[in-house]
Amino acid sequence: MYSLLRPLLFRLDPETAHHLTLGGLKTAHALGLSGLVARRPADDPRTVMGLTFPNPVGLAAGLDKNGECIAGLAALGFGFIEIGTVTPLPQPGNPRPRLFRLPQAQGIINRMGFNNDGVDRLIENVKRADYRGILGINIGKNAATPIEKAADDYLICLRKVYAHAGYITVNISSPNTKNLRQLQGGDELDALLAQLKTEQLKLADTHGKYVPIALKIAPDLDAVQIKQIAALLTKHRIDGVIATNTTLSREGVENLPHGGETGGLSGAPVRDKSTAVIRALAAELQACAEQGLGSALPIIGAGGILSGADAAEKINAGAALVQVYSGLIYRGPALVGECCAAIRTSQTGLR
Repeated sequence: MYSLLRPLLFRLDPETAHHLTLGGLKTAHALGLSGLVARRPADDPRTVMGLTFPNPVGLAAGLDKNGECIAGLAALGFGFIEIGTVTPLPQPGNPRPRLFRLPQAQGIINRMGFNNDGVDRLIENVKRADYRGILGINIGKNAATPIEKAADDYLICLRKVYAHAGYITVNISSPNTKNLRQLQGGDELDALLAQLKTEQLKLADTHGKYVPIALKIAPDLDAVQIKQIAALLTKHRIDGVIATNTTLSREGVENLPHGGETGGLSGAPVRDKSTAVIRALAAELQACAEQGLGSALPIIGAGGILSGADAAEKINAGAALVQVYSGLIYRGPALVGECCAAIRTSQTGLR
């Protein structure tokens, strides 16, 4: 079905097509027609961050920023859904146009700028959702909040979403909020993680349940930065890390239509950079564990997964789970089952 719809969707402005697709998925779910859209993959449970995922393929944040289509997206067969990025206050994001397809490279450039309806609206949507699976909620800071006050925004969101999330992702790696990526630096990251961990433990006592926290990092990191991030994640006993977000690089797309647009590049062009970060990060996290600094926390691999082979490559590089987004735009729902099957096949006899 998607092979028939894609040419029509690609004739539309990308953001318009995005909203139409979400609306269609909501309608299909409401009418009980989700089975016509995608076939649910066979169960292949994985225990990661203390949670049992029915299969290792999830939806990355960004597609459903406000949690409006959780059940419709879950019907595509994902093992988990991540919504957001959400901020304390509603904000419109950057001016349109702000989303661009690069079909020759199977890439997407976006400069959305955390456009969302605010954390309170997202929570209302989550409460209404007919979904009992694992839900990740991705949190960020408002554009108007000074970078030195960023922790305040993350803590506001953490407190509000805690009771409603299976896990919480802290997004410090979007290239579309001014100065946000500087929070990946040593001193800034150390201070932020310390505050988040303290609050997480308080909230666990208050709510009587422990909700894991994962940090989402950029692909544009060098070896020294990866080593430093691994050490800080281990030091503060963060539960997981998502590698990676979009890239600022334009290598391989600079001469394509829209290749020079400002924003983060995702899809096939970021695949190798993301996998390299996963491989290096896994090695550093393992080294921290071997030094007795704590157990090696799990990696959720994202970036450039457009086939089952791409997903298996991320797992083999050190990821415990994977997430897709841009690949879903180019390949459609069939990608989910293909990735599940490829991961299962690649690990047959290894588990």
